[in-house]
Amino acid sequence: MTATSRRAPAGADSLFPLLEPLLGRVAKPIQYVGGEVNSVTKPWDECDVRWCLMYPDAYEVGQPNQGVAILYEVLNEAEGVLAERTYSVWPDLAALLREHDLPQFTLDNHRPVGAFDVLGVSFSTELGYTNLLEALDLARIPLHAADRGVDDPLVVAGGHAAFNPEPIADFIDAAVIGDGEEASLRVSEIIRGWKAEGRPDGRDGVLLRLAAEGVAYVPRFYDVTYTEDGRIQRVAPNRVGVPFSVAKHTLMDLDAWPYPKAPIVPIAETVHERYSVEIFRGCTRGCRFCQAGMITRPVRERNIETIGTMVAGGLAATGLEEVGLLSLSSADHSEIAEVTRELADRYEGTNVSLSLPSTRVDAFNIDLANELSRNGRRSGLTFAPEGGSERMRKVINKMVTEDDLIHTVATAFGNGWRQVKLYFMCGLPTETDEDVLAIADMAARVIETGRQAAGSRDIRCTVSIGGFVPKPHTPFQWAAQASAETIDHRLMTLRDAIRADKRYGRAIGMRYHDGRPGVIEGLLSRGDRRVGAVIEACWRSGGRFDGWSEHFSYDRWVAACEVGLAGTGVDLDWYTTRERDYAEVLPWDHLDSGLDRDWLWEDWQDALDEQPVEDCRWTPCYDCGVCPQLDTAIQIGPTGKHLLPITPVLR
Repeated sequence: MTATSRRAPAGADSLFPLLEPLLGRVAKPIQYVGGEVNSVTKPWDECDVRWCLMYPDAYEVGQPNQGVAILYEVLNEAEGVLAERTYSVWPDLAALLREHDLPQFTLDNHRPVGAFDVLGVSFSTELGYTNLLEALDLARIPLHAADRGVDDPLVVAGGHAAFNPEPIADFIDAAVIGDGEEASLRVSEIIRGWKAEGRPDGRDGVLLRLAAEGVAYVPRFYDVTYTEDGRIQRVAPNRVGVPFSVAKHTLMDLDAWPYPKAPIVPIAETVHERYSVEIFRGCTRGCRFCQAGMITRPVRERNIETIGTMVAGGLAATGLEEVGLLSLSSADHSEIAEVTRELADRYEGTNVSLSLPSTRVDAFNIDLANELSRNGRRSGLTFAPEGGSERMRKVINKMVTEDDLIHTVATAFGNGWRQVKLYFMCGLPTETDEDVLAIADMAARVIETGRQAAGSRDIRCTVSIGGFVPKPHTPFQWAAQASAETIDHRLMTLRDAIRADKRYGRAIGMRYHDGRPGVIEGLLSRGDRRVGAVIEACWRSGGRFDGWSEHFSYDRWVAACEVGLAGTGVDLDWYTTRERDYAEVLPWDHLDSGLDRDWLWEDWQDALDEQPVEDCRWTPCYDCGVCPQLDTAIQIGPTGKHLLPITPVLR
């Protein structure tokens, strides 16, 4: 049966009368009901551009996503544009939808996803790719972009994983790379104009406009050729007017875009229940493993007045009692002391608490911590040394010494804290068993320092370890990925070393995942278009919710690689454990994140030589290329502004 013949009835009427009888037969039916506070309903017939925004995971994970929340408000504030949301449905409901011939629906008004103009999918992780295919199938949208007609939604990818959309090139119509606020409105304008003109040249007509204007990357307008040994020979446009390179979108004035103003309040439990304010975007610390830090350059701060206005408005609109001050390294905001102190002053004596979910060891101080816990909520402290040894931290440019960490935890434990969590990675370039075992020594030193500073043995340290995955647009994009066997061996060696420590072992907790999911993430993060067949084979054999350990199957992915890559001359190891050289054309080289390729390569060589690079926020430029290539600049304070009025807010 063709997708067109299976399409939901025209008019986009609510499917809820047909859906409601099924909800009593599924787990957590509340996640499909909708009706949350601050959700938006706009008249369908009064809008000429209609978006369905999707986070490809379950409601409890996707609902708090900041990117979707921002676009939802931006689009719904635009005249003639509406946006609704959909999330991945659990397999129990998916089976019932197919049994009763019902399509994927939006949460806001339970309209068929296939009735919208755009299905915008935000990817935070590549492990959501199989959920995209499941949603397309449930929505009755042809799986492959080449098979879609003029009435099918444009499937547009965004988010950090969209900086290499090649593995899903067969399934998406376009990818928007970079910041989405202005870009989503530009996409809307182009669609509106194309529709108003009678949709000239069909689907290719609107896609060509998106591509020619540099608004989005359209895979179908680029041909990829390969060399005999399997590497990419060339990626080139196949249409006149399509650029050879597509640059990312960068929003330069965050103060002019204070979103989300009134985020949706969930009616089911979610992973985060707080009002989040992004206090700055971008990071120039230069951690070589960190894709987010590289692709979001330059740093752009929100000023204290905007932050204060957003917090006041967000709390009033939601009734939430926790405020998360978000960024990639929140304590690096040039006015973080003033922001936290004046917010703490404003909400002292209320139920409102402040948190910095991301804090560097060398940016932390006890005054900052005390401001965050002024209303009596004192949680454990979390830091991310990332590498266990000093040598390893030089390789990854995480310039935090063990003495820095020990000084910080000594101060914290001496001021009443009793537990600390440390994040590390395993499988980093040049890593040895000894580098990983150094994690045990560091944790033991933390416990000993804490006991001395606190005068108590009631001190805990939790070590959390994830496998390293090389990412595009980072200096480590050329690196070989450690095998699952290597990572598992090192993790077990570390676990045994901690358990064998009779003095400190019982005070040290260890959390880790086996190395196999990271291998698949590595395949998907650095894959090319040939990996699309692997994703489809995995989905057809039952792959769903691969970010969930209970649903992930390494064996299924390995089998899918054998099927999808048959006859290509490349395999799973070729994409993961193989080191690339400078001359190799990488699948994402035609997508411009602003970073100079030669600078990335030089930083990769510096990593191998264990040479650090300073943060360019406070030192002369180190020529990453972002500012001149994208006509942008680092924007930091201090501004000298204050939150007014000074009087505390009583709630």
